[in-house]
Amino acid sequence: MRGDGLVFSLPRWRVTRWLADPGYPVSSDIRLALIGELYGCWSVFAGGVINTVAVAAALALRIQTAPFIAWFVLEVAICLSRLIVMIIAYRRAREHRPTPTNLHVLLAVAWSASVGFGVGVSLASGDWVAASLACISSAAMVGGICFRNFSAPRLAGAMILCSVGPVIPGVAISHEPLLFVMYVQMPVYFLAMTGAAFRLNKMLVTVMHSKRESDELARLDPLTGLLNRAGLIDALQTRLEDKDRGQRNFAVLYLDLDGFKPVNDTFGHAAGDELLKMVGATLRDVVAPTDIIARIGGDEFVVLASGPATDHALALAERVISAITAPVALPGGASVHIGVSAGIAVAPDHGSEPEALLFAADAALYEAKSSGKSCWRLASAEANLAALRKFSTGSLKATAIGAAA
Repeated sequence: MRGDGLVFSLPRWRVTRWLADPGYPVSSDIRLALIGELYGCWSVFAGGVINTVAVAAALALRIQTAPFIAWFVLEVAICLSRLIVMIIAYRRAREHRPTPTNLHVLLAVAWSASVGFGVGVSLASGDWVAASLACISSAAMVGGICFRNFSAPRLAGAMILCSVGPVIPGVAISHEPLLFVMYVQMPVYFLAMTGAAFRLNKMLVTVMHSKRESDELARLDPLTGLLNRAGLIDALQTRLEDKDRGQRNFAVLYLDLDGFKPVNDTFGHAAGDELLKMVGATLRDVVAPTDIIARIGGDEFVVLASGPATDHALALAERVISAITAPVALPGGASVHIGVSAGIAVAPDHGSEPEALLFAADAALYEAKSSGKSCWRLASAEANLAALRKFSTGSLKATAIGAAA
């Protein structure tokens, strides 16, 4: 699976969509990942190009007739075209632009058809050195096709058919009875290798599903089902990158529950956990569907609000405070009152990096806590300075405790 983070466009033409489709339903992110796999394995691509061009050149020198010269010219033209298309695709993927996937898929089929043409004319020529060399080259290429393109098994099957299919008419033209065994051999070879491509595809998709689920679990808070700190950092980074590409501003609301510890101490950790779940559910009801919520530890939550202006973030903070300060009924029947304080930072005014934004919002939260709790504060130079003093004091205390220990 790709590890470079590049995203290649899905094919848009009907024939290329069909060829690139795995043949069964998959999610959109996995479909994109499967397309990305078609652009991988440069070493296999280079090996295949060297193999087919070298064989075509050798046979064009050995049998200097129009079919063999045409095969060599065709091989060089198709391989150069594929190389150019791949270079353009990688460049556009790095620039987050549409990639020429349609051409990439069609050129892959054209390449295999060119190899099949060479096999056919070699068998028909009656030159058994040429026929042996072309057939061995084609058989070797089929393995590379299966290995490199099994993320699109229909494409792999089409390429295998184009590569070895011309063996059948080539044997018929050769009038060599001993070669008639290929009438049985080639269909079996085609079915076996195509079946292997489909099986490998299902294995790849299973691995992709498992990896996605593992990545999602690693980014979620197991108690509330919200994002955890790692998931929040990823979401912040994505929002900042979207901002760089012209998307609208967004705000970070750093929330800390007021009065949570007495509830936890009085009613127990199980009740505290239920209360945190309720807070998470309340936040889901209050924020917009496009907003992102995270629990980053203890009773601290963060909301990424996608509103277009600071006023939207301030209004959201008011709604959150109002919703959470309402009486809450715990599962045991007890009714408790808690509050929430909020620190607000806006990108890019208060930071252009995830940690900087969180630091600014946390600084504003510290100011809100110092102002009487259950209120909000917008990040400012004074709030940042107060948080820095708090951080420095905490660091000095930790150092002193460590030295005393």
